[in-house]
Amino acid sequence: MAMTFLLACNSKKTEPVVESASVESSTEMTLTPEQQKAIGLTLDTITYRNLSTSLQANGKLELPPQNRAKVSILAGGIVKSIAVKEGEYVNEGQLLATLENMDLLQVQQDFLESNTNLVFLKAEFERQKELQKDNINAAKSVQSAENNYNSALVRQKTLEQKLKLYNINPQTLTAEKIRPSFTILSPITGHITRINISIGQFVDPNSMVFEIVDNRFLHIDLTIFEQDVHKVHVGQTLSFSDANDPMHTHTAKIFSINKSFEPNQQATIAHAKIMDVTETLLPGMFIQARINIDQNMISTLPDEAIISNGNEHYIFVVTAPDHFKEIQVRSGVSDMGFTEVIPLEELAKGSKVVVKGAYYLFSQLTKGEGEHHD
Repeated sequence: MAMTFLLACNSKKTEPVVESASVESSTEMTLTPEQQKAIGLTLDTITYRNLSTSLQANGKLELPPQNRAKVSILAGGIVKSIAVKEGEYVNEGQLLATLENMDLLQVQQDFLESNTNLVFLKAEFERQKELQKDNINAAKSVQSAENNYNSALVRQKTLEQKLKLYNINPQTLTAEKIRPSFTILSPITGHITRINISIGQFVDPNSMVFEIVDNRFLHIDLTIFEQDVHKVHVGQTLSFSDANDPMHTHTAKIFSINKSFEPNQQATIAHAKIMDVTETLLPGMFIQARINIDQNMISTLPDEAIISNGNEHYIFVVTAPDHFKEIQVRSGVSDMGFTEVIPLEELAKGSKVVVKGAYYLFSQLTKGEGEHHD
């Protein structure tokens, strides 16, 4: 039974109340254009979307060992300068600090003297070989010259490698370039996360002086329990968020799965590559993820278009201008604000469905049924 707008009887300014829908049966009703506008009713069609069932999993952001560096020094020294700050981005090979060690002077001197001696011994070896060809000397002299040359060559190569440990180029070292200082260079590209030295400090050999991380290669370690292992495989995508900031989501893809359970728990680890690493993602951060298990193109509607009444689900379809009919549907998987719907009666192709305002229509039908029962 139709109801009319209620109007105030006095001179006070009043707001109109939305007129109730005209209920024609237990499943059908009409709404005027004014009523539709008043309740914000909008229409759409059933559309096919790629929805997925998902598996909830917890995880942690990790870095591969090759993208995390703890920079140590093999020789001690006094810190003369520090070229970077914590949090700063550095490139591989960039100067981090300069240290001074007077023992380095002796290493450079020994290398240059070894080079000079090596040139002499090589020439002597070649001379002895030529003399042997002319039967002027004995083979023993050639062998002695060769041994002396080889011993000097080994010493020269050893000193060369020692200089490289100090980041000194042996090929360009000359007497004029001898210096007591050596540099520490960044072994990777990334951000400085820790500096363990100060100006003037003596640093012992093998001390860890810098820590660097390259967060571009962050990935997720997801805990997958035994009952879910068969559902997860390489190539699946997932969405995840920081456990403390669930509103900001990111995407990732599983690239490998461990082949054994973790100690003391019936779970394994799935590794996922993050599609777009942002500065807010940090190593060690705990995350919550939804792994997309199965993906199918299915008929869907926005969640708010579907009315649930107990175990039954309904939508409202436009059957004529301003005329709406309640249709029972079977609902399926839900994802990202959409739900699979299968109408239990055939609908015309392109049928318009109420996507906003469905609850109002349902309440009018329910009220109409109550009035008919009076």
